[in-house]
Amino acid sequence: MIPLSVLDLSVVTTGTKPAAALRNSIDLARHVDQLGFTRYWLAEHHNLASVASPAPDLMIGQIAAVTQNIRVGSGGVMLPNHAPLVVAERFKMLEALFPGRIDLGLGRAPGTDGATAYALRSRLDRREGDDFLERLHELTLWETRDFPAGHPCTKVVAMPDDSPLPPIWLLGSSDYSAELSAQVGMGFAFAHHFAAHDAVDAMMNYRTRFKPSGWRTTPHSILAVAVVTADTDEAAEQLASSMDLNRLRRDRGQYLPLPSVEEAQAYPYTDAERASIARNRARFFVGSPATVLTKLQPLIAASQPDELMVISAVYDHDARKKSYSLLAETFGLQKKAAA
Repeated sequence: MIPLSVLDLSVVTTGTKPAAALRNSIDLARHVDQLGFTRYWLAEHHNLASVASPAPDLMIGQIAAVTQNIRVGSGGVMLPNHAPLVVAERFKMLEALFPGRIDLGLGRAPGTDGATAYALRSRLDRREGDDFLERLHELTLWETRDFPAGHPCTKVVAMPDDSPLPPIWLLGSSDYSAELSAQVGMGFAFAHHFAAHDAVDAMMNYRTRFKPSGWRTTPHSILAVAVVTADTDEAAEQLASSMDLNRLRRDRGQYLPLPSVEEAQAYPYTDAERASIARNRARFFVGSPATVLTKLQPLIAASQPDELMVISAVYDHDARKKSYSLLAETFGLQKKAAA
């Protein structure tokens, strides 16, 4: 069956402070490594009370050091926030330390609000408008060394120079990201869990327009989905109520810590709020393992991803780990022996 991976936001809850959320990420990575998951990606977000990690490269190093088999990467580095040379150096270092296990996922968005984005970039060479493509090209030049003759950077080397950049993936939630990934011949990861654009259209567009490159000879697509599973549909619905309320608040611009099940169930929802939650459930897969599999199969068949990347923002850490355990069993992942 299709491989499974993990997207982790290091979610802060009303009962778990940011430092504990980071430690939970390391614990969860160890857990899914033994379950047979393919990748563990960390996101970059800034100035959000709900997300503990603004620096995926730091978390990648910590997690790769305590796991054995799973690939570890960024989901993603928000490239407009960083000098491309710095990104190249940090991920070449990670590749040197953990060869063959690192992924470099890149995003176009700032991962935060406008004021914070300004603070992140105020010391960088600011360009007008969307400069992602320019920065992506600059990043690849540190690997290919195809600088024009006489360019000042020809004498600059991204160290360590005996380690390559890890595989590059472009993250997206639109048709633009799918087309760009195909044109430059890189891997593509689509964020179904929050995208307004149709996942099937984006995934098929990427696959049919893919052009082989020095980065990849064949297309490889990842579909990121939000999933919560438990032993029964009822138990899963209870766990998912936290995400329901959290999503409702996010749609209002309130990026608060993930609420408990008790808080979510006690919340006085209006009819309009219940309707909003019901609409969001179209991109949220909740239930027992059998129910979740039944819900996911049509999307998998239509979008034809090479793997699924699962985000499960569950309030209770042990319940979150169990959700991934149940998915691993349902999808027939092969467990790995602990070192």
